[in-house]
Amino acid sequence: MSSPDIAGILDNSKELDRLRKEQEEVLLEINKMHKKLISSPEVVEKPGDSSLSKLKMLYMQAKELSESEVSISSQLLGQLDALMPSGTQGQHRRRIEGSEQKKKRVKADSEVPRLSPSMRSHLESLASLKGEQVAARITQENSGKDEWFVVKVIHFDKETREFEVLDEDPGEDEESTVQRKYKLPMSHIIPFPKRSDLSNIPDFPTGRHVLAVYPETTALYKATVCQTRKRKIDDYVVEFDDDEEDGNLPKRLVPFYRVVALPDGFRQ
Repeated sequence: MSSPDIAGILDNSKELDRLRKEQEEVLLEINKMHKKLISSPEVVEKPGDSSLSKLKMLYMQAKELSESEVSISSQLLGQLDALMPSGTQGQHRRRIEGSEQKKKRVKADSEVPRLSPSMRSHLESLASLKGEQVAARITQENSGKDEWFVVKVIHFDKETREFEVLDEDPGEDEESTVQRKYKLPMSHIIPFPKRSDLSNIPDFPTGRHVLAVYPETTALYKATVCQTRKRKIDDYVVEFDDDEEDGNLPKRLVPFYRVVALPDGFRQ
């Protein structure tokens, strides 16, 4: 075993250790961002907020570090295999096969997204929405405006991150009264506040733009909160955009569990 060979192995080992430490730091930052977004989801609505962009950059960095780790690990395996004592094919066949299997496992592990505990918890909470009503955008990304309706969750696929939902009320204007099913990405779904858990109910202040269910319908529209609520269980008093009557916007009552944060980039 020559000195250059040993030096190469040691250099790659140090680089592998550095990559793993850097990955740990990036994962800690990702966890911090997740906690921030879970505790204060409305922060993304603030002008100039870059939380989502930072989170995307962190995931890209984590992916690059993971790919580098796989590359260095493969180099180390190759270096170690080359330095192993020579012998008969039969004596070292199982050792070589084991190395190949290890490489395959490393590669397979790298292809599976590394989810932080908070992200796994978030996916579990989305899966638990089965059977519940949520706010859903049924229009595509390239449509002229966003259409949001109250739908029922049938299933959430953790692998594809897609919801299967049912529009239980197609409306009087529909040509058919058949209930429609949709498959929608996570970004098209907003869970409603739970009446059974008042501690996690957001309290939108006066003047805040929200997405609210229009009274006696299953459609959601942009609205503005008109007055402060005294209790968490009180209805919101809102004014819906484009809801003029005699030149004025009437104030309407909407239950707190039918009001959610206005999605970023909402189009009406």
